[in-house]
Amino acid sequence: MLINRYTMAMEVTQILLNAQSVDSTVRKHSEETLKQFQEQNLPGFLLSLSGELANEEKPVDSRKLAGLILKNALDAKEQHRKFELVQRWLSLDMAVKAQIKTCLLQTLSSPVPDAHSTASQVIAKVAGIELPQKQWPELIGSLLSNIHQVPAHVKQATLETLGYLCEEVSPEVVDQDQVNKILTAVVQGMNAEEGNNDVRLAATRALYNALSFAQANFSNDMERDFIMRVVCEATQSPEVKIRQAAFECLVSISSTYYEKLAPYIQDIFNITAKAVKEDVEPVALQAIEFWSSICDEEIDILEDFGGDFTADSDVPCYYFIKQALPALVPMLLETLLKQEEDQDQDEGAWNLAMAGGTCLGLVARTVGDEIVPLVMPFIQENISKPDWRQREAATYAFGSILEGPSPDKLTPLVNVALNFMLTALTKDPNSHVKDTTAWTLGRIFEFLHGSTVETPIITPANCQLIITVLLQAMKDAPNVAEKSCGALYFLAQGYEDMGASSPLTPYFQEIVQELLTVTHREDAGESRLRTAAYETLNEVVRCSTDETAPMVLQLAPIIMTELHQTLEGQKLSSDEREKQSELQGLLCGCLQVIIQKLGASEPTKFVFMQYADQIMNLFLRVFACRNATVHEEAMLAIGALAYATGPDFAKYMPEFYKYLEMGLQNFEEYQVCAVTVGVVGDVCRALEDKILPYCDGIMTQLLKDLSSNQLHRSVKPPIFSCLGDIALAIGENFEKYLMYAMPMLQSAAELSAHTSGADDEMVEYTNLLRNGILEAYSGIFQGFKNSPKTQLLIPYAPHILQFLDSIYMEKDMDDVVMKTAIGVLGDLADTLGSNAGSLIQQSLSSKEFLNECLSSDDHLIKESAEWAKLAITRAISV
Repeated sequence: MLINRYTMAMEVTQILLNAQSVDSTVRKHSEETLKQFQEQNLPGFLLSLSGELANEEKPVDSRKLAGLILKNALDAKEQHRKFELVQRWLSLDMAVKAQIKTCLLQTLSSPVPDAHSTASQVIAKVAGIELPQKQWPELIGSLLSNIHQVPAHVKQATLETLGYLCEEVSPEVVDQDQVNKILTAVVQGMNAEEGNNDVRLAATRALYNALSFAQANFSNDMERDFIMRVVCEATQSPEVKIRQAAFECLVSISSTYYEKLAPYIQDIFNITAKAVKEDVEPVALQAIEFWSSICDEEIDILEDFGGDFTADSDVPCYYFIKQALPALVPMLLETLLKQEEDQDQDEGAWNLAMAGGTCLGLVARTVGDEIVPLVMPFIQENISKPDWRQREAATYAFGSILEGPSPDKLTPLVNVALNFMLTALTKDPNSHVKDTTAWTLGRIFEFLHGSTVETPIITPANCQLIITVLLQAMKDAPNVAEKSCGALYFLAQGYEDMGASSPLTPYFQEIVQELLTVTHREDAGESRLRTAAYETLNEVVRCSTDETAPMVLQLAPIIMTELHQTLEGQKLSSDEREKQSELQGLLCGCLQVIIQKLGASEPTKFVFMQYADQIMNLFLRVFACRNATVHEEAMLAIGALAYATGPDFAKYMPEFYKYLEMGLQNFEEYQVCAVTVGVVGDVCRALEDKILPYCDGIMTQLLKDLSSNQLHRSVKPPIFSCLGDIALAIGENFEKYLMYAMPMLQSAAELSAHTSGADDEMVEYTNLLRNGILEAYSGIFQGFKNSPKTQLLIPYAPHILQFLDSIYMEKDMDDVVMKTAIGVLGDLADTLGSNAGSLIQQSLSSKEFLNECLSSDDHLIKESAEWAKLAITRAISV
């Protein structure tokens, strides 16, 4: 049924209102009608929506929803869907688009805030699509001419639109002349002379989005001074929201234009200090965030360059934090006393005290030892005060500065504080103090305990007391118990490399027993307690020694029984099912660690095998429950089981294969897909050529995944390395897949070879991709080695060498890729012998690359290179 245009325009208002009805039948019916209209006549649909939005006589609710549906017709979260919507808009008739854009610009003048604000967002979405295509060139000009309009709401709506536009469009799309005009309009709107607060607020928020456009303006002293002055003045506005937005601009400037801040830093310190002391919380939080952001910048710079640069080198660190220390630290310590009564009861709470402590921790990482003398007096003065706020603040200050300063500086202080804290954890009357004490103990064990620390903090003398206190504290309120589990986690982790005997061994049974008790607490669902208890149990098992293996064996059937109980089919509400799934995930994770531990040594592996069938059966039953997180955990555990059982895993394959295939097809929950790909690798290593009967299905699915544009890109590198695992497992039987796999590897290799000018994230992804491709090549060459079919690989050798050349020339590979790449060069020579020898000699950079790897500081790269050199020498001399 084609719907008459005219009646539709009449009815669209009613349909939009019905779509927001409380009555679900009415709502569903009108949603259906809208969907139908959109599918049958998209141009008419979009036109009537823009007409609705622009029509001052229509009700606010229908206008707002019309704008929202328009916005969703232009943009989506998933990349492939977004691409489709963009193409769909670009292919619409020019006249239709022009009419829609006219309606949108007209709506900016609407006195109804909901209408003009929605129109702002839609205009920005259209601009995001059209400006990069050199379409709608007049847009920015017509927006700027609006700025001089008399009604304040038009000015406000226009500034809001410019702000959204800067968020949607990348700076290179707008020419500098227009950027200057946008910034001028925005900064003028922020000025104190601007009488209207809504306009000032819209301008300040717009500047926040426009900052990335202002590179050229920030390089010009006069323009930069002007922008900085206006932002600093806005932090003093009588209107809270404007002050908050102005501080948000300062935070953004601190990371975008760090190297330009020196002339302003003293003024900014004065402004932020005043805000932290006197202003309302949302503003004070942003003022602290400014200093946290400066810490992040300086930590990154100092990490990138190490401490080894001289004063006259041009490393861009201005040591703002070091200079501000004497005033900054007291300001932050003061905030620690501003706790809220119920702050740690709800997850994700964020207040002044927490922000101050977080910033203090970043300052400690930025300046190291220098912070300690500034904080110790505060701790000593407050740690024993009768008011809980002072005791908690002192403990929080101590915990905050444990990462950054050297162990030499901290160990003597911790030795004095440790007994005090253990007493506080059991005896302090206040739950906040106990909570923070447990957290601080966790930080002590995390940063100052372990095989690398010279002077051990935990000694035979205090080990028993520490464990007794932590186990005791696990019976406390959920938030205290959860942090105590965390402390025990780091305590166990610190003994990981102890070799044969660990100080925890005598207490192993008791620790495991207590942790299991915690998982069964009535209130274990609060404060992440159950999750923390299982994570700690896993860590205690992971770091245990051979002495306690019999006890780990006893733990296996206990966890299996618990998993079995979650699978018994009782009818659950969706809320209970959610909790059940979470528990299943935790139990699968726990079994994975037990399997890895017991499978790692022959004697325990032999005894453990009696459980293998039952465990596998439990995992297969878990797959029947539809839940992504649980599938991920069960998959990982099956990977561990395959590794432990080796060739015997073959008997589970007929039953397991369908779930493997489902996992490989799971595009939506791409993490499940990625984990499944990893498990295919584990199974290949376990079964070797016994995997053959399943290879056609697996290869078909992997090649489908590689050619899909719907699968998240992060899954592609592991799929490539998985091809290598399969080739290694089935050897020359991989022959029938070569004609499909090799072209895919080649085109991916070409794509990943040239990435100059990419951002850090892209470079990191490219390296993952290259590594996957190289692992595939390596597996294929090693799989064919010594088989009569090696000559099938000869045609591919030139391309592989070309790939190695090009990534060597790019000079942006990381150590992992370097090691894999030099390995592939060796594999080529090793498998193809004299057929590769001459090709390698012709290669542009093989020799340089080999020499560079031979002289590498990384012993793994060096080892691979020495092996490759041998293989190449053999190949050439034949």
